[in-house]
Amino acid sequence: MPQEAAPKWVKPVMRIGYAARGVTYLMIGGLAVLAAWTGGQAEGTKGALAQLRDEPLGLTALIAIGIGLLAYSVWRLICAWYDLEDQGSGFKAFIARTGQAVTGLIHLGLGISVLRLALGSGGGQDGSAPQSLTSRLLAMEYGKIIVMGIGLVVIGAGIYYGYKGIAEKYKEHIRLTRVTERLDPALKAGLVAHGIVIALIGGFLLYAGQTTDPGEAGGIGKAFQVVREQPFGRILLGLLGLGTVGFAIYCFVEACYRIIPRLAGDDISSLATRAKAKAEQKARQATA
Repeated sequence: MPQEAAPKWVKPVMRIGYAARGVTYLMIGGLAVLAAWTGGQAEGTKGALAQLRDEPLGLTALIAIGIGLLAYSVWRLICAWYDLEDQGSGFKAFIARTGQAVTGLIHLGLGISVLRLALGSGGGQDGSAPQSLTSRLLAMEYGKIIVMGIGLVVIGAGIYYGYKGIAEKYKEHIRLTRVTERLDPALKAGLVAHGIVIALIGGFLLYAGQTTDPGEAGGIGKAFQVVREQPFGRILLGLLGLGTVGFAIYCFVEACYRIIPRLAGDDISSLATRAKAKAEQKARQATA
């Protein structure tokens, strides 16, 4: 594990990255809510950003988002390398830091894709990238097993996001302020909604591996489409869209109030500190 100090520019890069991520999911969630309201089709990441490109100053905004997503990628990779979240050693820490690195690589690809879209060379549907990648993997030896394995990992990531929200694990890294306390319900809902979307994407991959059909793979756009096709689909899509807006708020809060354990002082209170204090107070009142 590297012991040298992390670069000083890590914090601003982290803030830029989370902000860009927040803008992206704000657009995706907002368009999903609009689609649920009007009966239209919800957009995935590429579709939402493609609409932004056609707006005034949209190209500039798209380039800024692409750079921001690359910044988020750098932040996650550096976080894993320097163990900035103080995961420590052992198997659990290895899994956590590997997850950070994988997230960084995913957003590296996403950032490049957004910049290509801004330059006019990133065409295609939202599901084309997952399907193309799945097709290449299936063509490999043991490709079916590889795709199914990736699908299970992605499902696991979705379950973790949901667990992180329900168990309020995110509170450990969010600074305690009046703003973060008031926004806490949105943060929880956002993480649960994002977990559902990620788990659905993993399910698509798993099924694509089982059927050896890359056309079954898909991204956020397909996840919204599947939800829309269920009974009371417009209501469910609207709720999932609102949850995705909540996840965007979570990203913005991370941009402003995230605590980096190895770079923070001991005197910083987190939302978890406040939750623990409330729990202790209730316990004292119950035994009084």
